[in-house]
Amino acid sequence: MTPEFILLALVVVTALAFDFTNGFHDTANAMATSIATKALHPKVAVALSAVLNLVGAFLSIEVALTVTNAVVNLQAADGTPRPELLADGGYNLMLIILAGLGGAIVWNLLTWLWGLPSSSSHALFGGLIGATIAGLGWDGVKWAGSGPKLDGVVGKILLPGLLSPAIALLVAMVGTKLVFWVTERVSSRYREAGFRWGQIGTASLVSLSHGTNDAQKTMGVITLALIASGTWTDTESVPLWVKVTCALAIAMGTYLGGWRIIRTMGKGLIEISSPQGMAAESASAAVILSSSQLGFALSTTHVATGSILGSGLGRKGAKVRWRVAGRMLAAWATTLPGAGIVGAALWLLGHLIGGTM
Repeated sequence: MTPEFILLALVVVTALAFDFTNGFHDTANAMATSIATKALHPKVAVALSAVLNLVGAFLSIEVALTVTNAVVNLQAADGTPRPELLADGGYNLMLIILAGLGGAIVWNLLTWLWGLPSSSSHALFGGLIGATIAGLGWDGVKWAGSGPKLDGVVGKILLPGLLSPAIALLVAMVGTKLVFWVTERVSSRYREAGFRWGQIGTASLVSLSHGTNDAQKTMGVITLALIASGTWTDTESVPLWVKVTCALAIAMGTYLGGWRIIRTMGKGLIEISSPQGMAAESASAAVILSSSQLGFALSTTHVATGSILGSGLGRKGAKVRWRVAGRMLAAWATTLPGAGIVGAALWLLGHLIGGTM
């Protein structure tokens, strides 16, 4: 076996490991509010989320294509492929991808241990950006597209990352106000019972949307590695076996669940009721599904958190735990640079090891 083949195999295995950690790290996005309001039993909620993550992964490939084309600048200024990326069987590009994945996994595990719902997506992009800068310099990152269309890291990742939580917050806040206004004359007992049934449907939509966005990120990474090795040449599609393995990996991770983060999301931010939970889940699903169709690789964690905060602000007398929200914002702010530093360090380590072989 050649070193290039061994490296490609390592990239695929590491990418699937990241996909698995993404599943157990982000289960809370879909199911925390339903578990907190007792709309679903925890084991049932996680099993349902796993199945729908699996299904959602097959609905679209727009986000996968964003990861393949919008982070690493594959072309030189004259539009030709960058020779330093494809030399030696794509070894350099695959080393960048492997280091970026390593940075994302390390950050995911750290924030999981701390119980912080940071973004797996931003950990992945941070790791890839850090490894790319270390390996190719600043111009190795595709920061923006060449035309008016939103593209590159800024258009497809950073702007959606900033705007999507705010949009989800506003939608959930308005939705919560409407829900309580419409059901003002309904007793709280019947209101809670009715909306718990509704939460089953909205939580399912969030799980489905999570599959359409997050599972595809790993598909894009593996496809990028296959392009580097020369075993795949189409930058506008994803091999079927990549779709299947990535969908299964995120579903398995989701089934195991991320219970520490579920506690933070479900009870740490606000004391949530069923109407609030349904409004928050509806807002999250709407934002994520819309963004997935546009190819925006946003953070489902950020969207879900914004929705939960919005449902708290939309209910009169509800208390939002801003201290917990502040801790989460700090984790968000440090995810891209933190994972980027780890990704860059791992690239340097891999480069040193490769140079001594």
